[in-house]
Amino acid sequence: MRAAFYSQQGPAHEVLRVGEQPTPAPAPGEVRIKLRTSGVNPSDWKVRRGGFGRQLGAPLIIPHSDGAGDIDAVGAGVADRRGERVWVWNGQWKRPHGTAAQFIALPQAQAVHLPDNVDYVQGACLGIPALTAIQAVRLARIAPAEALLIAGGAGAVAHYAIQLAKLKGARVLTTVSSDAKAAHAKSAGADDIINYRSENVAERVQTLTGGRGVDAAIEMDVSINANLYPGILRPHARVVVYGTSANEAMLPALWMMQNSISLLFFLVYELEVADRSAGLAELTALLEAGRLSHAIARRLPLADIATAHEILERGEVIGNVVLDIA
Repeated sequence: MRAAFYSQQGPAHEVLRVGEQPTPAPAPGEVRIKLRTSGVNPSDWKVRRGGFGRQLGAPLIIPHSDGAGDIDAVGAGVADRRGERVWVWNGQWKRPHGTAAQFIALPQAQAVHLPDNVDYVQGACLGIPALTAIQAVRLARIAPAEALLIAGGAGAVAHYAIQLAKLKGARVLTTVSSDAKAAHAKSAGADDIINYRSENVAERVQTLTGGRGVDAAIEMDVSINANLYPGILRPHARVVVYGTSANEAMLPALWMMQNSISLLFFLVYELEVADRSAGLAELTALLEAGRLSHAIARRLPLADIATAHEILERGEVIGNVVLDIA
């Protein structure tokens, strides 16, 4: 099969190659998917570069955890699902071979039915961005009319989180760094947009909430933003953290304790079975009902995987980057 792969960590154009690799066969309990698309996420280029001291997980890595395609073979003990349109989660999590290839074999639970009204490109955006947003909004426990601050409102996760929070009746505030990103967050449904490069975030939040602060926050980088919490959160607020850019973060611990602030961390790759099942059920229902919009920034062929990684790494796009698998 045709696949993209690397055998050492480093810059995209130096280590990523495209060539022939063995076509996998499904083991018992597995399905094999003929992939149509592969989604590129920040975690993919960070692992490829060895961020946070992560070592090469295997002698050869086929990257990417997200993708979509059609089941073409099933292993022993699996009902015949051949021909079913599916999308993939955790394709390359704790496994060497991900979705940047013509085929992938993995446990059948990781191949989720793709509704007919959702195309393969959109299906490649669900495993990390959409499921992260689903879990973050669920943990935020936002009630109708409550104020929710979503950091980084132009990001792939935030694009879904804004929509999900609005469906629950929340008032959504979000932060961005440019007019173009503000327009993107507005298109997802954000009520109030704060440009953190030109505005004082805490002052704007206090003004927008009448001095009360927000009821909850969804955090993409706790290591950078934790210092803002005393200025943006009301007492008993919830902060849900799905990302950080550093190994450690300085927290206003005494203030958070005095104000009974809840701080919840999660990693989308390691959700509890019950949480993932609930998230998948909610996401499937929303997709079938056509309630979510998807932001596709760039589509490139598999052969251009290095360019796709670099585009995302440099932050040149607003939305998801997806590879088409021939």
